[in-house]
Amino acid sequence: MNHPLRKLYALAPAAAGICAAVTAMPAAAIDFTTLDNEWTFSVNGNVNVDYIFSSCESASKANAVAGGLACSGSQTGSSVSNIGNGLLPAALTFGVATTQMGYDISAHFGLYPGIATNDGGSPNLQQTGANTNTALGTTGLDVRQVYLTFGNKQIGTFLLGRNFGLFGFDAIINDMTLPGVGAAGSASSPSPANTTLGSIGLGYIYVDTLAQMDYTTPDYYGFTATLGIYDPLNSASEPNGSSTANTGGDLVTTDVTSSNLPKTSPGVHGKLAYKHDFGGAKLTLSSAFISQQQKYLTTTTTTTESVTGAGDIVVSSASGSQLTNYTAFGADVFAMIDVGDFEGFGYYYHGSGLGTTGYFLNSNDAAGEKRSSNGYLVQATYKLGKLKLGVNYGDSMLGLAHGEAASALVQSNRKVTGGAYYSLTKNLTLLGEVTDVRSKSHLDESNTSLNFNVGAYLSF
Repeated sequence: MNHPLRKLYALAPAAAGICAAVTAMPAAAIDFTTLDNEWTFSVNGNVNVDYIFSSCESASKANAVAGGLACSGSQTGSSVSNIGNGLLPAALTFGVATTQMGYDISAHFGLYPGIATNDGGSPNLQQTGANTNTALGTTGLDVRQVYLTFGNKQIGTFLLGRNFGLFGFDAIINDMTLPGVGAAGSASSPSPANTTLGSIGLGYIYVDTLAQMDYTTPDYYGFTATLGIYDPLNSASEPNGSSTANTGGDLVTTDVTSSNLPKTSPGVHGKLAYKHDFGGAKLTLSSAFISQQQKYLTTTTTTTESVTGAGDIVVSSASGSQLTNYTAFGADVFAMIDVGDFEGFGYYYHGSGLGTTGYFLNSNDAAGEKRSSNGYLVQATYKLGKLKLGVNYGDSMLGLAHGEAASALVQSNRKVTGGAYYSLTKNLTLLGEVTDVRSKSHLDESNTSLNFNVGAYLSF
């Protein structure tokens, strides 16, 4: 797996708390109140485990697709087996709520352990190239949700803290692979991270968890609006590295280093949503946006070694710096219909300088020029008693920057998933999925992979 994907695996697992993040105080498995009825405490959680089998492109046939999400095999084979979490790690979330002087006040804490062996320093991000899936290892604990809310039905609700963002939220929260696996992601590697991809990077950009301050209006005839600011994220696309070339008999070495700079303003995101029940047909519509400044400094140093006619070696060097400073923007639309046992939705997004798969991943070229991106996900599910059958298809596309030459950079990551989800009890679901992934580069070269999973999801 290449380095950009390792950055991605730090992003993907955060989906675990999405179900709990829909409201400040979700319906809980356990609720209890203090003796003076002042505070209500709640506990929620889930445990999920899947066997995941991946059939990857063989090492001899795999093409280089930078940012591609189809897996590639090794010199010894193209099949990979793994037992781990799916798109969600396990979760144990706690909430407290009270009403004081007419204000509803709450706080939420989310703890997310996985079952993968994680000795790479982070429960979600293994060290690049490190063999961490070894004996005597342990799993990790991630704390990614810490926020408070206050407000009421008359004035609306304020949310402050670390929670899921707004852009792309409705796509992932309604993704049928949320309790399952979807695309295998790092589960197709020797050292899997805590979660798989679902449809992340294959129909939507990951919503991520952000330090934020938001305001949501009261419900006006089904309409709500949210506007907020968040702590801006650093770029994952700044160029770094070293290269050496022989030019006219001279040995030329080019070193490129970049450093993210402080942003002068916070990021901004917002969302407009509408929900209505037309006598049994439930309609959900939404549109969200995200905007943020990106700024980093790139220093390029060129060292030339020349050999004179006398056989002496002459070394010369030159360096220069370039400031990359642009404003990224993204917007999406979502529409879902729920009629009887059928549910279907469509989602589309467009971004400028936003990147693909995760925020600011491959968002610009080495010259600092923004790349455009867009994608879509469509899904349909149908319930037959306790059994739900579903299929979704998604594609995330990344364009080249103005004047950028075609390269092995990913142009498209697309996938189709078929799934079956059986409610053995109201809290325990048994499931199976098959997912086909295709990654294509701007050189018109592609890789494909297929993964299958069976497992169980227990929520409480």
